[in-house]
Amino acid sequence: MTPKDVTAILDFQDVLASPTSAYEERLRFFQGQGMANDALRRLVADLNRHGIDYSVIGAVALNQHGYRRFTEDIGLLMSAEGLEKFRRELVGRGYRPAFQGATKKFRQTEQNVPIEIISGEYPGDGRPKPVRFPEPSEHSVIIDGVKTVDLAKLIELKLASGMSGLARLKDLADVQELIRVKGLDEGVAERLDPFVRDKYLELHAEVVQAHAQGLDAER
Repeated sequence: MTPKDVTAILDFQDVLASPTSAYEERLRFFQGQGMANDALRRLVADLNRHGIDYSVIGAVALNQHGYRRFTEDIGLLMSAEGLEKFRRELVGRGYRPAFQGATKKFRQTEQNVPIEIISGEYPGDGRPKPVRFPEPSEHSVIIDGVKTVDLAKLIELKLASGMSGLARLKDLADVQELIRVKGLDEGVAERLDPFVRDKYLELHAEVVQAHAQGLDAER
C-alpha cells in the first residue's frame, strides 16, 4: 500500500490526535501534499465545477502568500448566495455539516477535514467596524490555481481581528511574520484601512527593531 493509499483511508482528526502522525502530516503539508492540501484541491475543483465563487482566507491564505504555517481547517469567503448554493448542491455530496445545526462549519466527508465558511461578517469580536470580510469577488488573486484573498486585505483582516478579538493575538503575530518573510515595507500601510494602519506601522517597527538587534548580536 502506497503512502497515497494510506492517506486516502485515514481520518484527518485521527491523524492530528497522534503526535507522530501529526508531525508527518505537517511535513507533507509544507511539501504541498498531505490530507489538508488534498482536501483543498478537491474543494476548489468542486466549487469551480458548481460555479460557486469563493476566496481562501486564514492560514491557507498565509501559505498561499508565502508564510508557511500549518492549518487544521480550510477557511473560505463566500457570498450569501454562494453559501446557500454550497449547502444545496454540495452538502451530502462529499461534504457534511460539522455538527447538527451547523450552517457555516462543514467537514469534507471522506477524510473529515474541517471547512469554515465566512459570509458577511466582521473579523475578531464580530462587532461592526470599518474592516469587514469582503465578498469573494473583491480583493482576490489567483495563486497556483486557488482564488485567494489578496495580501493587503489579508493583512487588514488579521490586524482587525487581533485588535478586537479575545485571544486573537496570533493574528497580529501572523502579520509580523508576513512582514518578516516577505520583507514588507511601511508603504503597505497606505493600502490598509485607517482603522488598522497605525497597528501595522507599530508591528512593522517591532520587526525592524528585532532584525536590527539580531544583526547587532551577531557582530
